[in-house]
Amino acid sequence: MAHIVILGSGIGGMPMAYEMREKLRSEDRVTVVSNTDSFHFVPSNPWVAVNWRTREDIQFPIEPYFKKKDIAFIPTAAKRVHPENNQLELVDGRKINYDFLIIATGPKLAFEEVEGLGPDGHTQSVCHVDHAVKAGEAWSKFIKDPGSVVVGAVQGASCYGPAYEFAFIMDTDLRRRKIRDRVPMTFVTAEPYIGHLGLGGVGDSKGLLESSMRDRNIKWITNAKIVRMEAGKAIVAEHDDMGNFKKEHELPFKYSMMLPAFKGVDAVFGIEGLTNPRGFILIDAYQRNPKFNNIYAVGVCVAIPPVEVTPVPTGAPKTGYMIETMVTAAAHNIRNVLDGKEPDEKATWNAICLADMGDTGAAFVALPQMPPRNVNWFKEGKWVHLAKIAFEKYFIRKMKKGTTEPLYEKYVLGALGIKKLKD
Repeated sequence: MAHIVILGSGIGGMPMAYEMREKLRSEDRVTVVSNTDSFHFVPSNPWVAVNWRTREDIQFPIEPYFKKKDIAFIPTAAKRVHPENNQLELVDGRKINYDFLIIATGPKLAFEEVEGLGPDGHTQSVCHVDHAVKAGEAWSKFIKDPGSVVVGAVQGASCYGPAYEFAFIMDTDLRRRKIRDRVPMTFVTAEPYIGHLGLGGVGDSKGLLESSMRDRNIKWITNAKIVRMEAGKAIVAEHDDMGNFKKEHELPFKYSMMLPAFKGVDAVFGIEGLTNPRGFILIDAYQRNPKFNNIYAVGVCVAIPPVEVTPVPTGAPKTGYMIETMVTAAAHNIRNVLDGKEPDEKATWNAICLADMGDTGAAFVALPQMPPRNVNWFKEGKWVHLAKIAFEKYFIRKMKKGTTEPLYEKYVLGALGIKKLKD
């Protein structure tokens, strides 16, 4: 009998639990350990932050659905992984023994790396539903007495889509309220150009997103490092294409949302051979850690290199489709090992995204994520906005059912008119 422990219960961890349970033998056990007792659909957080959604719309309790699938659930945060002992230590002192550990924690949000950043500082966040709810409360106050907005992503960030989404969603909400003319907006990003997305651009993402920002009167600063965030003021250092300091900006704001850089969670940070210097999990082609072969990892916690060197540091995103294929590969490979075989399934390193833009949307496909690419496609249209709304409901419904279907492949590729992607 094997005991498989999954650390994390989010976009990667919950599907991982269902797929692992299905792949295992009847005598094997699956236990999920999480710092929360509920699941929330992270891509909907920008909607929560302008009160287009409530917490209840995108969140549900985990345990009843895991219980139906014979998956044990421990809603207690992990303190430390002890790979040399095959143990997971929890914050309450318990130690969980495992035969295989799958790390699916997502990232730690590195707000502390920029002075004044984050919900405990002077900016809002859409990285977690708790932050999005707080951002929504601040938005309700802001629209009663509007002013300047600063939105974007700081140096070292690796997830740029939500920053663009939130800028356009705010713009749409303000226009509907007929107060957009009272809100100067500036998009500040570490990207070398608008539409880089941590991917070196996808198709005509630069031209289309620049055009969309001009149409909406959103100004921008690229190659930007946030020096610090003060109460009502962003201090921004703009750099040139060689990475040399160019100009300092002082941007006043009444409302700001800035995405932070990510790093690995404390439970794994600094474990030699398990993580890189940022705390992300090192894996081979089969989602397996090279030093500790019974540890696998999926999702945002995985270490992948930047697509290219940029004047101001940027990271590469891990999109839902990529995470989904990591989950399938990890489950398949663990079952192979249990059967005395070698791992042989690899994740598909493709980036696919449906991004909401308030009343329209943008979709892109980068196949593979790392250039050169076979497919390099970016399109805008109202159909993307509608498709993302439908996908939110579809994904939550499927998670409650415990499905092991490839949801991104089945739905998102279908929305894009693509039958299947191949590397």
